[in-house]
Amino acid sequence: MTDTLTATATLAERLADVWAQLDERLAQVPVLRRLADGTVTLDDYRRLLFNLRQQVVDGTPWISRAASNFDIEHFDLRTAAIRHAEEEHRDYLMLERDYVAIGGSLAELRAGRKNVGSEALSGYMFHYADRPNPVGLLGAMFIIEGLGAKRAAGWAERFQEVLGLADTQVHFMRYHQEADSGHTGDLEAILNSGIIDDAAADEIVRCAQVVARLYALQLEELDN
Repeated sequence: MTDTLTATATLAERLADVWAQLDERLAQVPVLRRLADGTVTLDDYRRLLFNLRQQVVDGTPWISRAASNFDIEHFDLRTAAIRHAEEEHRDYLMLERDYVAIGGSLAELRAGRKNVGSEALSGYMFHYADRPNPVGLLGAMFIIEGLGAKRAAGWAERFQEVLGLADTQVHFMRYHQEADSGHTGDLEAILNSGIIDDAAADEIVRCAQVVARLYALQLEELDN
């Protein structure tokens, strides 16, 4: 029990370090820097939604694939992944409604392609989800759900302040503060449950590192 508790404590600290590094990188992302200093434009917001949508639609498929690769000894993780996929499989529709609400074309949005960062992120997620018992994806969830819970609502509020947007135009980001807060609570429970050994902890941290870098790259490479 002592070893498990020690590994869990170390895991939390290591993930906190990954998050701190992500925060530093996000502060340098051009669109987020403009958002922070109040020079962001409606076109910036439209481009951000356009680029996010192409990756968001892949979320449920890779989670479902991961669920299918957990064996019976990882039943709790399989169950959590299935539940998560079910909860998120319509999220992209909220994003599409926001995009149309700010004057974007739904046909153009749906015909869009991933930018180079999104391609790398989705490719990595599907590749990792194909592994037997892909426990490391908990690190990906730590990053992706953490951004929703800790950053999305703040970004939405700032877009509204600068651009005068209505709640109906930032619904996707606002929704994820509450939804992803619940998911991060579920994740924290799993990480502290005692089922994560040292090898799994290393995989979780490594996956978090990769996903943090690729998610930031997605935001850096808008339209590329």
